[in-house]
Amino acid sequence: MNEILNVPEIFGSDVFNEATMKQRLAPDVYAAWKHCIQSGSALELTVANHIAEAMKEWATEKGATHYTHWFQPMTGITAEKHDSFISPTGDGRVIMEFSGKELVRGEPDASSFPSGGLRATFEARGYTAWDPTSAAFVKDGSLYIPTCFFSYTGEALDKKTPLLRSIDEVSREAVRILRLFGDTETKRIIPSVGAEQEYFLLPKDLYAQREDLRLTGRTLFGAAPPKGQELDDHYFGTIRTRVSAFMKDLDEQLWRLGILSKTKHNEGAPCQHELAPIYTDANTACDDNQMIMLTMKKCAAKHNLVCLLHEKPFAGISGSGKHNNWSLATDTGKNLFSPGKTPYQNARFLLFLAAFIKGVDEYQDLLRCTVASAGNDHRLGANEAPPAIISIFLGDELNAIVKSIVEGTDYENPEKSNLRIGVDVLPTIRKDTTDRNRTSPLAFTGNKFEFRMLGSSQSVSSPNVVLNTIMAEELGQFADILEQAEDFDSALHDLVCKAFTQHQRIIFDGNGYSEEWKEEAARRGLSNLPSTAECLPTYVSEKNIDLVTRHGIFTENEFKARHAIYLEAYNKVVSIEARTMVDMAIHQILPAAMHYTRDLCQSVSSKQAVGASCRAESSLVRQISQASDALYDAIEALKAALSSVPASAAQASSYYHDAVIPCMTNLRTHADALEMLTDKSYWPYPTYSDLLFY
Repeated sequence: MNEILNVPEIFGSDVFNEATMKQRLAPDVYAAWKHCIQSGSALELTVANHIAEAMKEWATEKGATHYTHWFQPMTGITAEKHDSFISPTGDGRVIMEFSGKELVRGEPDASSFPSGGLRATFEARGYTAWDPTSAAFVKDGSLYIPTCFFSYTGEALDKKTPLLRSIDEVSREAVRILRLFGDTETKRIIPSVGAEQEYFLLPKDLYAQREDLRLTGRTLFGAAPPKGQELDDHYFGTIRTRVSAFMKDLDEQLWRLGILSKTKHNEGAPCQHELAPIYTDANTACDDNQMIMLTMKKCAAKHNLVCLLHEKPFAGISGSGKHNNWSLATDTGKNLFSPGKTPYQNARFLLFLAAFIKGVDEYQDLLRCTVASAGNDHRLGANEAPPAIISIFLGDELNAIVKSIVEGTDYENPEKSNLRIGVDVLPTIRKDTTDRNRTSPLAFTGNKFEFRMLGSSQSVSSPNVVLNTIMAEELGQFADILEQAEDFDSALHDLVCKAFTQHQRIIFDGNGYSEEWKEEAARRGLSNLPSTAECLPTYVSEKNIDLVTRHGIFTENEFKARHAIYLEAYNKVVSIEARTMVDMAIHQILPAAMHYTRDLCQSVSSKQAVGASCRAESSLVRQISQASDALYDAIEALKAALSSVPASAAQASSYYHDAVIPCMTNLRTHADALEMLTDKSYWPYPTYSDLLFY
């Protein structure tokens, strides 16, 4: 009989969370830690020593022998170096020790992590610093301590540090706004995030037979199978027994780590699935999503499966994204994007809505850059994900409200007098007032915005850094005006009306997949940056550098370093994919076609010797020979393109996009044509039918 899982009992059982700290720490130590969290002040070493000892005792009780400072370098994934708790006693024995100094600071080798020029290769020293706002946890026999990662000279080398800075900044500016509305209770604003995660699962044995999957995470070749996702029979369908066992195991592991895994289901493409957590504070949500991706991969291996997080593992079927649900909440539990029932609440809601619309419009290029990657280029705008044009979907009711404010008419009856923000009471704005628009990059979904452009493999940190920062910028501008206003209600009305009027162009509720929208977006003056190579130059525009440096999110050097890292990553990914294609085409695909052709020719000779018809064999020989020649020419063209890549990273990214990728596309076309002609027993690796319908 299967053991019944007690979810409330196991949830968070492997986390050194606040409840555990309250239980294991002395009251004065717990109070000092709490003060540090609330005020942002440094933790005294004596307090850190007490916490470290309690943390070590708790972790060793759970079987931990090591600890690691777990951090998020600019690779987009996580890093960890494990040290044991053992310390020699001098008599050939050891004791288990862990100090406050070891808790709050570590020194991993930073030489092999991307820095974008912030340090030379020979400058290996890097530091990690404990993030006390993110709970430590035990996993695989180690105590994991979430940390920030920075260089010897103090520059941020990670994804967490800018996120923490942006959280502080949007909190500071939002509290200024709330004070103007008479809210003296709120001390802090908390960005809230829920990151839905899409992924593919494949059998490990089939995965191992494909060089492209092993080296790049996606199939670089593959003819379309007779059946794809056209019957819509996988979406929300019955979950395979093998996959269900994986999902059950995954949920249990995540729940033990205190991760709010809520929803699981089959996605639209064969072998594609989704996990959705309950949303929480942005810092925790970003940590959790990294752990979700890591746990997915390890858990899949236990079940003889492989988890693919690439944005487009298979051509011709839907790729995988990550929907980032973002909102702002007070430390008293109020969602600032929830419409209210009083003039005060509605005015506050409309002001925050106006700030969001204005910020997204003014920094649409920067927001687009946060989701730019070689993998996501295959997905965005492919009629399965939002286009590369940033726009906001509000729904019918909010659109009508915005229109009434802009045009100076009552939102329910245009013949009535003007609606006055902060004076009139709007009818209750219901949470679900319209159908969702799945083609929109940014959709308002009742009390939050769903940013749907993120790629499935990427960290959710960068998009949330920008969402937090642009809100801080606009709220700061609004606060500057309203704090000086003689008539608050009139100034508020004029401010919101002006923002809605000047930034209407970013609001779009139609079909984002259509060609008409591209033309309309161009007329509106919205940016359309379809590829990473085209959008990354806008990342380091003067406007964007000024935004992030003025708010203290990045120094100019830190920001430009990230631009260099993103360029380098794009170039390297395309280069690896192109070289893998050449290798597979020369060593696997061409030989398979040649061997089949040879056997067909022998069949032709044998049949001709006895006067039998060999029309089918002869026709196939001619077709395969022509296709093989075309494939060979395509291989040579791609090799030639790869031999001429410019040395400059910026020039190289354009060259990869304009010259190398078209050669890759051409090579794939001819290889896939050969697959359709070649006997399956000769084909060197599993086909799409094998992989997707195992």
